[in-house]
Amino acid sequence: MEAFKWFYGFFKPYKKRYVFGLFLVTLATLLSFVNPYVIGIFVDDVMTEGNISMLKYVLIGLIGSTVIKTSIRWKYLVLFEQCSQDILHNMRDKVYRKFMRQDFAFFNRNRTGDLMSRQIGDMDAIRHFTATFFAIYEAIIYFVVALIMCFTVNVKIGFYMLTVLPFTLILTLFQFKHVEKCFARIRDCFSSLNAFVQENISGNRMVRAFAKEDYEIEKFNKENEAYRKSQLDATRVWSNYIPIFEFLSNALTVVLMFVGGKMAIDGNITTGDLVVVYNYLWMLNYPLRMSGWYINDTQRFLTSLDKIHKTIKDRPNIRRPIEAIANPDLHGDIEFKNVSYQPEDDQNFDILKNVSFSIKKGQTLGIIGATGAGKSTAVNLLCRFYDATEGEITIDGIPIKDIDIYWLRDNIGMAMQDVFLFSDTIEGNIAYGDPNCPFEKVEWAAKTAGAHEFIQKMPEGYDTIVGERGVGLSGGQKQRISLARALLKEPSILILDDTTSALDIETEHMIQENLKALDKECTKILIAYRISSIMEADLILVLDKGRIVEQGTHEELLAQKGYYYSVFHHQYGDFREGRL
Repeated sequence: MEAFKWFYGFFKPYKKRYVFGLFLVTLATLLSFVNPYVIGIFVDDVMTEGNISMLKYVLIGLIGSTVIKTSIRWKYLVLFEQCSQDILHNMRDKVYRKFMRQDFAFFNRNRTGDLMSRQIGDMDAIRHFTATFFAIYEAIIYFVVALIMCFTVNVKIGFYMLTVLPFTLILTLFQFKHVEKCFARIRDCFSSLNAFVQENISGNRMVRAFAKEDYEIEKFNKENEAYRKSQLDATRVWSNYIPIFEFLSNALTVVLMFVGGKMAIDGNITTGDLVVVYNYLWMLNYPLRMSGWYINDTQRFLTSLDKIHKTIKDRPNIRRPIEAIANPDLHGDIEFKNVSYQPEDDQNFDILKNVSFSIKKGQTLGIIGATGAGKSTAVNLLCRFYDATEGEITIDGIPIKDIDIYWLRDNIGMAMQDVFLFSDTIEGNIAYGDPNCPFEKVEWAAKTAGAHEFIQKMPEGYDTIVGERGVGLSGGQKQRISLARALLKEPSILILDDTTSALDIETEHMIQENLKALDKECTKILIAYRISSIMEADLILVLDKGRIVEQGTHEELLAQKGYYYSVFHHQYGDFREGRL
């Protein structure tokens, strides 16, 4: 019921148009009853009585009703299709916007393929039902009015036609109940198959690198087989009911032939009336034959609607503050005050524990530590991709939870550890943060990031299209484009999460010198495994199991002869100077 109320919100703006469409369906359906009536007149008056003068009126009635009915049918078909497409457009837009506002935790819980199936397969099932619901409505009118017309022709025949109705209702309820679970299983299997295919296509290089094509094909076959089986299970359900509906519809013909024929022979009904009832018979048969199919469409619609609603009803944990500080002029003074973070799925594990430090505007903070020490988590908390479970983070003395979340992130330039490039030109990827910026600014950002030289050597320079996720570029090239994208925003805070790990020492040193010469003074946070990347930072934090175990400048940390000292000597042997 909750999911249907949500759907009604999209349907409501088109309610009047939809009701008007159903009114047209009613007119067209009622016009269908004209022809049997006219044919009855033709049999009794023209053929039996020989009243030839009635023939022209019969032809006018048949042709006129057919032309009007066809015109109305064309109108409402177009109307329903337009309504369904508009509803689908608005719903898909709303759901996509909802996805874009979700936090990292949401995407950790939901696979990409599942979300794609919500936006494609389930959406199309809703559109199909919305566009073809008139057929169910039309079938109901056919059955009810045809039954009434049978009673007007002859009450006894009407009651005989009514005998199949209880059986039809019982079968409809049974099929609806049985097919519900089948369609839920189909949607689950479709989502799983979609997620598997999306993941393997994205990771096709890894599959080939490990020569695991046969292994992945075997896994795909299992997913594909599960989806096929779910479809066949549903088919078995409705295939058990469809023949019964067909039998009941044909049973009406037998009843009419036996009862109506005997009544016509006995003179209790005219031949014309018998022909009229026979023509009404297909209007009774049609809903019965189609009942199984309509139940399938209805259940598919309800299942898809429920799947979509369950996916988007989750509210993000990270939300804009109700009374956000509007457009604060962020300078870049950062302070962590006893910050701790526990993931949602493991409340007994602290990724960060009592982390406290502060840096001033324009300073550089270096963070180093073993894998899983909490380095990336610290900057994720700063960007409010997650919220700290304890403690407070402030920028310029303002708690980040009080700052408008979009303004906060717009003031932060971030080159992530896992570089993601869009299937766009190199210029488009660099200018992603400011698509309307002049080309000169793109070129400046590329030069600062050390990317300009290799970009110029490409076939079309900055207009070169990079493949999905940057396929075709080396790791170092992708890192430099990612860095250029972050620099182009000219942010107050620049975060480089292991951004130069794929670069040689000379290129890394050149980029560091370019960063020092930035026109806009910004606070820099450098996460790295190489000492060379952070040794000139104003403050260096050494993290271990979510805690700060050492902090200070390069020289101070070497003097402590702890973890940092050990890493330095592992990387540079007996070289003991503070500069490389």
